[in-house]
Amino acid sequence: MKKILLSLCLLLSINSFSQENDLVWHTDVNKAIEISIETEKPLFFFFTGSDWCGWCIRLQKEVFFKSEFVKWAKQNLTLVELDFPRKTKLSDELQKQNRELGKMFGVRGYPTGWFVIPEITDGKVNFNKLGSQGYVAGGPDKWIAGGNKILSNKK
Repeated sequence: MKKILLSLCLLLSINSFSQENDLVWHTDVNKAIEISIETEKPLFFFFTGSDWCGWCIRLQKEVFFKSEFVKWAKQNLTLVELDFPRKTKLSDELQKQNRELGKMFGVRGYPTGWFVIPEITDGKVNFNKLGSQGYVAGGPDKWIAGGNKILSNKK
């Protein structure tokens, strides 16, 4: 009986830890805009080649998957992944959305990240660009320091 209770407690604590470290990366920009406006948290657009871009994978492993980033991002951002995979098939709608945003932000390489504040005027969305940041060597602390500097541009 003690083993069952111990196992149950361990399982619950692992599940709780996992949920605390889970970040929501939106793929539907319109939904992310709604959340950003509601929570008053800027959007972070992460342009990535998830299944082929070595620097994108490295950025995720060294920064985005770390607990420091998870905590900081939950407090400060609405996250949006705009993927350009080579092996994984995205819906035509998602490909179109990502391609249009890539053009809008002048993305020429991956990973590229943009911090933006969505503003709706006359039913049209405009993005107030705060700044851009891609891969930064030095782990989550260095990346977050750069992110905080960009976020300080908020009006």
